[in-house]
Amino acid sequence: MRGVVFDGRQPQVVDDLEIREPGPGEVLVAVAAAGLCHSDLSVVDGTIPFPLPVVLGHEGAGVVEAVGAGVAHVAPGDHVALSTLASCGACADCDRGRPTMCRRAIGRPERPFTRGGEPVYQFAANSAFAERTLVKAVQAVKIPKEVPLTSAALMGCGVVTGVGAVLNRARVERGDSVLVTGAGGIGLNVLQGARLAGATTIVAVDANPEKAGAARQFGATHFVDASTTSDVPAAVREILPTGVDHAFECVGRAELIRQSVDLLDRHGQAVLLGMTAPKVEASFLPAAMFLDKSILGCRYGSSRPQRDMALYADLYLKGQLLLDELVSATYPVEEFERAVADLEGGKVARGVVTF
Repeated sequence: MRGVVFDGRQPQVVDDLEIREPGPGEVLVAVAAAGLCHSDLSVVDGTIPFPLPVVLGHEGAGVVEAVGAGVAHVAPGDHVALSTLASCGACADCDRGRPTMCRRAIGRPERPFTRGGEPVYQFAANSAFAERTLVKAVQAVKIPKEVPLTSAALMGCGVVTGVGAVLNRARVERGDSVLVTGAGGIGLNVLQGARLAGATTIVAVDANPEKAGAARQFGATHFVDASTTSDVPAAVREILPTGVDHAFECVGRAELIRQSVDLLDRHGQAVLLGMTAPKVEASFLPAAMFLDKSILGCRYGSSRPQRDMALYADLYLKGQLLLDELVSATYPVEEFERAVADLEGGKVARGVVTF
């Protein structure tokens, strides 16, 4: 079968992958579509260290092909969105409703694939850039068949991370102010999460002026073009003179983290979503934090995928959550290289690879 494999040199589309049958508690999914996210490219450039060779992709949706023993919530033919959380369901964190903190879901890559008889790793317990993938039952979230799979795929990372960061981690309240730095796939979902939460002033900042329209479509009330604005903090303070209640950094650059912290109002919080290199350090002024300000990390939108992704599918069907509008372009898997070039060139909110 076809898939995108990274062997340490460059990602390549191959057609000789094989995958084993599902075991107990596992689901075999025929992948229909998978979003290309910066996290996939972070494996390639080394920002996210990962064992090799590996099948890339982690934001997918498809149709259940087979299930292992003990799987009852999905059956062959069901449409599913795929979560990256292979949480165990039995540890203290899972029991508290915090599957993103499950230690069995972090840093334990499996090898369900083979190529030429040699095992190949699975990225983020998912590997959606393959015609078929194998996930734990908890990762397969049943969704209505009315949700297009090209749109549903994006719930698996960009939507659950961005919207979840607003609703689950920051818990933005009606009337709050929100600053979003970076209007890419994650940032656009933070914007629509802020809109859903009822924030009244929502400022998007990006160095690409062509993202202004999409930012406003998803919920921004203001857009600051960082490519032409010499002093972004001053421009934000023209809109919010006392600072912002919630600042979301979606790029992963130390200076933008500092900028987000510096722009907080009293009792404000900065939420870090952009992925930095493992050893990058960011600074802030501790004395400025004593007015009840906070800096928060956030993994995968602090989500509970079986609850949250089903909710997002329902909101989509009710016209309240934008999914189709996130899909800037689709690419057959054979055009993976073009999809990467468009992402790196800032041409797409989300490019979706199809099989």
